[in-house]
Amino acid sequence: MGRGADEHEHEHEEERDLGGGAFAADCRARVAFEVLANRWDSVVVFVLGETGPMRPRALLARIGGISPKVLNEALRRLEYNGLVERRAYAEAPPRVDYALTAAGAALLDPIRAMGAWAARHADDVLAAQDRFGR
Repeated sequence: MGRGADEHEHEHEEERDLGGGAFAADCRARVAFEVLANRWDSVVVFVLGETGPMRPRALLARIGGISPKVLNEALRRLEYNGLVERRAYAEAPPRVDYALTAAGAALLDPIRAMGAWAARHADDVLAAQDRFGR
């Protein structure tokens, strides 16, 4: 049985309703900013999105500049937030890799958009910070 126009409109209202006021403290949109507030989390999501599932050692080599401890913390945080899944294989020696979930993969476009913004405006931001003596 088809859905009525009222049902369809209500569905779109729910998609646009971010809860609270626009970007208020209780707004659901803030979840996205909080989830990727750590500087390494978006890097890990991006790398897994570009390469597919990876083992921690391969992630370390691919990312560079991140310690094993910090990578492990990022992976645990991303797993906790439902963006990454840890997959253990019953092998000897044991093998573990990490892959994006559907929610994690859905962040790739926004992360790319932020990267494009940074390419265009990072020099302006850094210049502004220099004016204030960082």
